[in-house]
Amino acid sequence: MKKKIYIRTIVALMAVMIFTSCSDLFKVPDIQKNPNAPADAPIDVLMSGAMVGLSAVHEDTDARLSMMWGGQLAGLSRQHAGFQDYIVAASTFDNSWSILYSAAANARIIQLKAAPLNNKVALGISQVMEALLMAKVTSLYGDVPYSQAFDADKYPTPQFDKQLDVYNALIALLNSAYANLSAPTGSVTLDFIFKGSASKWAAAAKTLQARLYLHLKDYPNAVAAATLGISSTAGDALVPHGSSQQIDLNLNFDFFDISRPGDTGFDPPAYLPVFMKANGYKRNSITNDKALYNHFFQVGVYTTGALDPNTQDGVFTGDAPHPLLTYYENQLILAEANARLAAPNIGNAVKALNNVRKQLETGYINGKTIDPAYVALGIQYDPYKAADFNTGDLADKGQGTQQKNLIYEIISQRFIVLLAQYEIFNDLRRLQVATPVVKLPIPINKGTVYPARFVYPQNEVNTNPNVKALVVDQFTKVPIFQ
Repeated sequence: MKKKIYIRTIVALMAVMIFTSCSDLFKVPDIQKNPNAPADAPIDVLMSGAMVGLSAVHEDTDARLSMMWGGQLAGLSRQHAGFQDYIVAASTFDNSWSILYSAAANARIIQLKAAPLNNKVALGISQVMEALLMAKVTSLYGDVPYSQAFDADKYPTPQFDKQLDVYNALIALLNSAYANLSAPTGSVTLDFIFKGSASKWAAAAKTLQARLYLHLKDYPNAVAAATLGISSTAGDALVPHGSSQQIDLNLNFDFFDISRPGDTGFDPPAYLPVFMKANGYKRNSITNDKALYNHFFQVGVYTTGALDPNTQDGVFTGDAPHPLLTYYENQLILAEANARLAAPNIGNAVKALNNVRKQLETGYINGKTIDPAYVALGIQYDPYKAADFNTGDLADKGQGTQQKNLIYEIISQRFIVLLAQYEIFNDLRRLQVATPVVKLPIPINKGTVYPARFVYPQNEVNTNPNVKALVVDQFTKVPIFQ
């Protein structure tokens, strides 16, 4: 792999983002000789830099592509019109892949530096960050370099590990992170996500672990992990943002409002607005999504008459926090996993779903509160009863059984509150093989099948011979979603 390093100073976040290839980053002699290289930096500086990389890859082209392929967003112009039709080039993924691996490499360096200092806070946080980064890359690409990815001297062209092996390794890593963060020693100061809170990072570790178990259809372990996960919105893992371009601006706002206005939007074939607006914004008589709809979308911001992202006073403003892991996701994992147990726990599933609805009714979502003017238009999320999901009752979704009706409502709520997160594309693929099969009627944009993965980046194909036998198109399913 070619070495490609790009350093960008982030003033408000006090961090450095390193763009480099995974095989070059850990040439330790080079790092030791270069006073500007990350291994020579204090743990806190490395931590902040890794967090910037972590943040960037959750708000980048990958996230918008996931929104398009997952049914939330529509590509309208330039390359995004092609993305909408499931047309991508391998080079589309070069930049994100590079940032993912460089940020994960920084997290691994932190672990190497923190362990001998018995700084379990730094160790645990960096383990969660590594897991977040590698969970993204393996869920989207399938088999990926991991076990050999961070030793370039020994493995200049790292092997591609089986996706299931990567998942199991990440689950084990998160167990270690949770243990370190549950009995913490040491500290971290330059943490702009949780300000060094070991307990919040520990809960985030369990929410991420629950997500991975949900992908693997291991519902008992998903319930167990989520039970220890993020327990309130105060524990949401959010990327903070401000109003300064090139410094701390929300990257979705930058894309929608500054760099590429009109390239994407929420008119059909985007299904999310259609879904939310159906039946007068009411999925049933005790639900009203109108306030949330207006928080998400506005008409005519960039194109006359078009349904555009709400960058004015809603979810996509320049200072809007961006979610990594949230209470809403944790509760909806609890809800779905309980509903899918071999002996479904309908009561606990409904309870977790109602926890989300109760909080939504306050107008809170991902670090922001819906504008009172939108709230006045209609917001209602009364609690469900288990009996509501029986055939012919209030929340009958036409799925045939109480269990399936409930699952349909849970995944509907995920479809809404996971806006702008790559996890929505994971849901599209996961729900095609989960048992029992319950899916949303998200339209296929072109052809007869949904896309099933991201394709391996061109730079990796060019430099790592191990990828050549794995090169596939975007319609080839990854192992865990088969």
